[in-house]
Amino acid sequence: MSASTTPANTLLLGLIGQSIQGSRSPQLHEEEARQLGLRCLYQLHDLPLDSTPAQLDALLTAMQTVGYAGCNITHPFKQTVLNCLDSLSDDAAAIGAVNTVQFREGKRIGHNTDWWGFAQSFQQQWPDAALAKVVQLGAGGAGAAVAHAILTLGAQSLTLHDADPARASALAARLNQRFGDNRVVLTTDVATALAAADGLIQATPIGMQGHPGLPLPVEWLHPALWVADVIYFPRETALLKAANALGCATMNGGGMVVYQAAGAFRLFSGLNPDAQRMARHFASLTD
Repeated sequence: MSASTTPANTLLLGLIGQSIQGSRSPQLHEEEARQLGLRCLYQLHDLPLDSTPAQLDALLTAMQTVGYAGCNITHPFKQTVLNCLDSLSDDAAAIGAVNTVQFREGKRIGHNTDWWGFAQSFQQQWPDAALAKVVQLGAGGAGAAVAHAILTLGAQSLTLHDADPARASALAARLNQRFGDNRVVLTTDVATALAAADGLIQATPIGMQGHPGLPLPVEWLHPALWVADVIYFPRETALLKAANALGCATMNGGGMVVYQAAGAFRLFSGLNPDAQRMARHFASLTD
């Protein structure tokens, strides 16, 4: 990471995560910057899964030193990064996860544009979706954001499951405090919860590049479900393929990644990106 090889007046950005070489974030941000008359260099920083908070903090310091405007954070560091920041936006504090770090006046400010990205994508694709009962798999950084989003959109009941019961319990408590008692409940019996559900949100890493597989048995799905997966690479995860075969309405994470990127770009640059243009560009990258 060297400032000496970067042209002056370049917007320096990056993504921190694990197994992120397939990310389309560099192309999305660099092309939108070009459309707005900016130079932009967006770099990937692929860290080992067992990276410590101290290592993450050191990388953020190095980014600040060479003049980054900010960076995006993805799996598995959206919650780890909280201890490396000077302050949080209201949304990030409420959600308990950060996907965007803004460097400003020597400070690190954490934001969450994931929830808005999911909400925008969901509303555009399914404006009249049934939201009486929703089941969600995953209570990590992405899970916290999409749970916040679906409750904001009006989900009456959200049933949450995570491989880490303590993490699921902590998220449920935080959401119930914000949205009202008993809007979020926990379950270990996902099959029974799905049988009575309108929709399923998949917010675990299972199915993404580097984490292949299914997060649940296909037999638990039924045609009346809508199924939303936060993963966008591959565009059709094993879960979405199975759901499509059953006749379920499905949505991948492509829209979420575009709208969260638009929100992050606005924070990094101070300019208003064209989200629809970014969506068209994203589609061309993933066809």
